[in-house]
Amino acid sequence: MNYEENSFFMREALKEADKAALIGEVPVGAVVVRDGVIIGRGYNKTETTALATSHAEMEAISQAAEFMGNWRLAGCSIYVSLEPCIMCAGAIVLSRFDNLYYAASDPKFGGCGSIFDIPTEQRLNHRVNVVGGILAEESAEKLKSFFRDVRNRKMIENKEVKTK
Repeated sequence: MNYEENSFFMREALKEADKAALIGEVPVGAVVVRDGVIIGRGYNKTETTALATSHAEMEAISQAAEFMGNWRLAGCSIYVSLEPCIMCAGAIVLSRFDNLYYAASDPKFGGCGSIFDIPTEQRLNHRVNVVGGILAEESAEKLKSFFRDVRNRKMIENKEVKTK
């Protein structure tokens, strides 16, 4: 895919991230694409569902597998607004994706090059082509803004508790 197509699908992942932010979740979104068509969408729902596995990637993978009627998603690409964690990177490999495109790197939890590099691990029986940095600044700004708002809310709550 070319830059314009990659940017288009990453913007779709960023729209999913906005949905997460609206419900107080960390703004991460993902879309699964096959033959230029989005077949799966997801956004973070870990707080909402109280499940550690409700990451954007897992939601999008589940939807795509249901659409395909198969857990094997060969021929598909996944676009994620933040570098996938180790769990999600493993699911991407196990699902047999051809490509993984992500926006911002995650130096604390990234499983696609920042801390570990699961998708290209030579000891695994499948490897995924990985491209990072697509619309990275836009994604990073969403994350910074979200966490800034969280910190500000906590400061306000702490001040209210102290004044009571």
